[in-house]
Formats: sequence, structure tokens, C-alpha cells
Amino acid sequence: QVQLVESGGGLVQAGGSLRLSCAASGRTFSSYATGWFRQAPRKEREFVAAISGSGGRIGYADSVKGRFTISRDNTKNTLFLQMNSLKPEDTAAYYCAARENYYNSIYYSSPEYSYWGRGTQVTVSS
Repeated sequence: QVQLVESGGGLVQAGGSLRLSCAASGRTFSSYATGWFRQAPRKEREFVAAISGSGGRIGYADSVKGRFTISRDNTKNTLFLQMNSLKPEDTAAYYCAARENYYNSIYYSSPEYSYWGRGTQVTVSS
């Protein structure tokens, strides 16, 4: 198993930046494919970005492509999400997720993930 704890959320003006972190504990972090999801009030949870266990494969939602960067440091058991050029529509609770890694794949849907953090709130003001 792996335990996940997000941090780095906050209030920022439109056009600003935030960097989210997700600290993992438990089994070897590189054994897990990981991702970021977000959920705004009264909306479904949506995919943001994903990265394979080795970090060699990455995928993004179209809505964040070119603005957000996902990365991981397996030596520090940490997942990151660098968010630039933030927009009010990026306002949501952001969750990191993990699942066992097979064939260095990435995963785009929430049911594919087994482990979740409790989330960190990001609020972007206009």
C-alpha cells in the first residue's frame, strides 16, 4: 500500500502560479503510476495529468496542456504539479492518486487508481 498527502494549494490571482506536492509513504514509489485529478463544487472529478512510475511517460488533459507540468522525484517519494498561467476555472480541490505500475503505463480515469490523497484546495481569483 501507499499513503498520499498533498500540499501546496492556496489562493492565487489569475495568471499566477502554484506548485503542488504529493508526499508518498509505503512501498517503493517507483512501483506506482501516479496522477493528479481535480474536482470543483457540483462537478465530477476530472483528470488533470498522469506520469508513469519511471517518469518516462506523461499525459495531460487538454485544458491544462502547456500550462501545467507533472513530475516526480522517486528518490524523495514525491509527486509534483507545477501550475502556471492559472485561470479561475482551475479552481478546485486537487487530488493525487496512485496505482501499481504495469509496463510503465499512464492512466487517465479515476477508477483505475487505487490510492488517493485527501486533496488540497486551489482557488484562483479573477
